[in-house]
This record gives sequence, C-alpha cells and structure tokens, in this order.
Amino acid sequence: MASRDTPPATSYAPPEVPSGVAALFLTIPYAFFLPELVFGFWVWTLVAATHVAYPLLHGWVLYVSLTSFLVSLMLLLSYIFGFYKRFESWRVLDSLYHGTTGILYMSAAVLQAHATIISENQNLDHYYINVAASRLGKCKSPGKCS
Repeated sequence: MASRDTPPATSYAPPEVPSGVAALFLTIPYAFFLPELVFGFWVWTLVAATHVAYPLLHGWVLYVSLTSFLVSLMLLLSYIFGFYKRFESWRVLDSLYHGTTGILYMSAAVLQAHATIISENQNLDHYYINVAASRLGKCKSPGKCS
C-alpha cells in the first residue's frame, strides 16, 4: 500500500514585513521607500517651480507627483507603525498602488517633457528647471532612469 505523503505546497507565502525601523529600511523592497520619497519630493518641488505654457498639463503633473508622494508616505508610516497587520489584502493594495503610480508617472513625465520642449525657446532658467523636473519624473517611473 502506498504511503500518504503530504502534497507539495501550491503557493508561496512571502515573509512578513520586518518589525522595527532599522530592519524595515535594510530589507528589499522596503529599502526603496526612502529613495522613492526623496525623488518624489524633488519631483513635485521642481514641478511646482516650473513655468509652463499650458496650466492643465502643469496641474496633472503636479497632482500625480504630490498625490503619489503623500500616498507613499502613508504606506511607509503604515509599515513602520504596523497598521498593515489589521488587513489581509495589504500586499494587493501595495502592488496596485505601485503599478498605478508607475503608469501615472509615465504619463506625467511625457507631459512634463512636452512642457520642456515648449519652453525651450523661452527663458533659459525655466527651461533648465523643466529639464530637471522631466528627468526626475522619468526616474520615478519603474526602471526608466536613463
């Protein structure tokens, strides 16, 4: 008679989020929160300082960068204080947020690059700020910092 072995696991349960601030910032992917917040801060600061010909473009880029910065900050605080432990679907929320943010940042980077091209023939100071905002907006998109 054949022995009854337990069937192999069909799913992989990733490890829990490490506890403590130091452990959180030393593990992947949580170590990317600080650069994400720093780049996000620089993007919306530079975008707020730009002068664009079309206010609608400027408004969308500023909305995406500021909203993404604030939601990233809230996610980081929820990991630090352990709020994520109350919900079972926090991994799905995190994945959906980062996927949506990547798409929105790509659209914002394209609009900011368009504003940069338009401002090339205007004041050079505005042009250089637009170039910096376009480059950092592109860096916030996943894997596109070149």
